[in-house]
Amino acid sequence: MNSMLKTGALSALALALSSILHPAHAAIEDPMPAAGSTAEVPAPEATDPAVDAQSAALHQWRGLIAQNPPPEEGCFHATYPDAWEKRDCTIGEPRVHPRHLETVGDEADIAGNGNDYVAFAKGLISSATGGLEISGVKSEQSVGVAEYGYQGILGPNEYSIQLNTNDKTSTSAWGCSGHRGCKVWQQFLYSTDYVSGGVAEVYMQYWLLNYGSCPSGWNQSGTSNCYVNSPLADAPDIPVKELGVDLAASAQAGGNDCVTLYFGSEVISNCFRDSMLHISSVWNKVEFNVVGDSGGSRADFNNGTAIWPLVYIYDGSHTAPTCLANAGTTGESNNLNLGSCTTGVANGHTPYIRFKESR
Repeated sequence: MNSMLKTGALSALALALSSILHPAHAAIEDPMPAAGSTAEVPAPEATDPAVDAQSAALHQWRGLIAQNPPPEEGCFHATYPDAWEKRDCTIGEPRVHPRHLETVGDEADIAGNGNDYVAFAKGLISSATGGLEISGVKSEQSVGVAEYGYQGILGPNEYSIQLNTNDKTSTSAWGCSGHRGCKVWQQFLYSTDYVSGGVAEVYMQYWLLNYGSCPSGWNQSGTSNCYVNSPLADAPDIPVKELGVDLAASAQAGGNDCVTLYFGSEVISNCFRDSMLHISSVWNKVEFNVVGDSGGSRADFNNGTAIWPLVYIYDGSHTAPTCLANAGTTGESNNLNLGSCTTGVANGHTPYIRFKESR
């Protein structure tokens, strides 16, 4: 069965990312003093004025890209300092698909597979942006775990960056609200080597949990869960040592849900209709992390690794979210130990959570 949807209903990205995350690094540093954790963060390397000017120009360009979304339907790519360029979306079968949480493993201290921090917003979320700060990352390998039958896209430099919604609510999509116990769940993802080697994909995966017999065109996962992917936007296969990337997600009622990858001087976006799940009507939680590459796999990092996931949410409240522990929804995980979680409001108007994971 084809797990991909047709591209006809794709639309242009309405990027959620504002200049909050990227005004010459100022905003990404803002929450750190509020969280009281700057002592743990590696000091930035000294740069010369020419490098600083180039960095400022790059961030200004990103802001312009965010304010000027792609002009028409499709998958789009932009490279500094140019405007959007339309690209063909990929339609293909994934080697292995990401999994919803099914069990909680024995290693309850490592991140993922349910044991993860989640930002619980005060209102409905229209968009969210996750960023990764890294230190000491030298290697990573995706490995299979027993709970999921040792499945996944396994091997060195195989991982996924996931921004996931809550999974305990129902909508009218595909008659879910008419199926007893049915819940909707949506993932915004970057996955390495997802369809073929050497190419990563930026996409969304839609879930009908406890649905029963799946609708036509959807795929069965387990006995009662159903999933299907959006079309895919090709992206660079980013080396794990360069994990300092941002993943943005947005959902608009009556419009489109969008996932956008920011990596260095490149921006890649992909949108599909919100009516797939009507997630905009129930989205109030965000899980963000780097984990194994599909199939319930685990991303194993080298000793000495430290990663600080930072998630900004846009819910119109300007109020710090609640940081929920043990509230993750994805089946994938990593081998890092979770530290404490802090919350706040950046620049007086953007709620966020931030935590450390290390080994």
